[in-house]
Amino acid sequence: MDTIILYSVWIVTAIFLVIFIRRKNLLRAQLSFMFMQVPTWLFGTLVVKGRLIEYPVGFLSVVYKASFTFEYFVFPAISAIFNVHFPRNKSWLIKTMYTLSFPSIMTVVEVLLEKNTDLIKYLNWTWYLSFITITITLLLSYWYYLWFFKKMKKMHAEEDH
Repeated sequence: MDTIILYSVWIVTAIFLVIFIRRKNLLRAQLSFMFMQVPTWLFGTLVVKGRLIEYPVGFLSVVYKASFTFEYFVFPAISAIFNVHFPRNKSWLIKTMYTLSFPSIMTVVEVLLEKNTDLIKYLNWTWYLSFITITITLLLSYWYYLWFFKKMKKMHAEEDH
């Protein structure tokens, strides 16, 4: 059953990318996706090596003890959607609700998987640490996204003059 869940997660995530990322935002989504793979790989490795979380069932588990699915596909995809659709021109309340909705949903799903499957096991970890780290990592990704495209815009403006 756990393997079926993993395959389903890959399929659903791919469908979400197709639905939520338009062709005009493909470059922005790709940058977000690739950027997020770095901190998730690093943090995922640290929590497994530190015996905070364990992933008993997963793809490539013989060579990679963290969650390949989450760190290399799901979280980067969520980051891409988060960054591309961030409500930049809305009120701080809308931005805050938007920002907190992503880690809230992800944490609820993670807790359900932890309680009902062998995909993830908390050893010395809690749901609120997931919530905090997911929030910080998403914001880090968004700040990088803003910085990168601001630099690109500036470079293009300098080339035009």
